[in-house]
Amino acid sequence: MDVDYRTAFDLAPVGLCLSRNRRIVDCNQQLCEMFASTRQALIGESFQVLYPSADEYERLGARMAPILNARGHYADDRIMMRSTGETFWCHVTGRALNRAAPHEAGIWAFEDLSAQRPVKAELTAREREVAARLLDGMTSKEIGKTLAISHRTVEIYRARLMRKYKASTTADLVHKLMAGV
Repeated sequence: MDVDYRTAFDLAPVGLCLSRNRRIVDCNQQLCEMFASTRQALIGESFQVLYPSADEYERLGARMAPILNARGHYADDRIMMRSTGETFWCHVTGRALNRAAPHEAGIWAFEDLSAQRPVKAELTAREREVAARLLDGMTSKEIGKTLAISHRTVEIYRARLMRKYKASTTADLVHKLMAGV
């Protein structure tokens, strides 16, 4: 049986994207629908158009590079942004085609988590990063190390998140973040 890889790529149930130097080389229909855009509008664009802020794009790219270099792949849950300005939780998985130059070329899969985890509060870029790491089960010290900030700073952001989500404990905050309460 002949496999039509183009059809498989285009009709995959998750958003797929091919990248070169953090620019979109090709993408499928699911990615376009997820980000409320068109293939023509995304091809050639920097991945930055998918992020809530340029700062998050830069910080995440810098953090991903050594992981891609060491493992060849990367995955996390993060808040992304549709072309309409709506933010949403997204599971992102990627693979570098050349581990020695991790951003040179890659393939990325995006899964919209908004049905299970809606974004209910307006969060700053750093609050989004801390929230994502809390959902991964990381401690303040682990989050601080990952984000290159002190664990005390992480605790300040966690306290802000707890106020915004009206959570009394970290476990309650994680539950509310997951449920979008």
